[in-house]
Amino acid sequence: MRMLHTMLRVGDLERSLAFYTDVLGMTLLRRKDYPQGRFTLAFVGFGPESDNTVIELTHNWDTEAYQLGDAYGHIALGVEDIYATCTAIQAKGGKVVREPGPMKSGGSTVLAFLEDPDGYKIELIQLASRAFANA
Repeated sequence: MRMLHTMLRVGDLERSLAFYTDVLGMTLLRRKDYPQGRFTLAFVGFGPESDNTVIELTHNWDTEAYQLGDAYGHIALGVEDIYATCTAIQAKGGKVVREPGPMKSGGSTVLAFLEDPDGYKIELIQLASRAFANA
């Protein structure tokens, strides 16, 4: 088995696609309308679905917003330079809700948090500071 995708329901598909492609640098891999079901699926990622886990953005045509609930956590992305990445994201209009810095509960992991247009949290983790074997 392997992870294929994570699905997020979005209120405005074009706004979300702009965030994930223009701000985060993902590629729109595929998009399909389902008129009978009144929804559109759009898949975005950093590489082809055959080799990468991607995000499925689901837009239900008759729903403009969702309650996120308190069970959802975040999506995590590894980055080489978290400070430069956050600066670039802010320059493109992205919202950094926790500036880069060490994890508050201790350890050497450097992280930051973003928020997408629907309020979903995205964690950025400095790859050099993360010991994946010890996670």
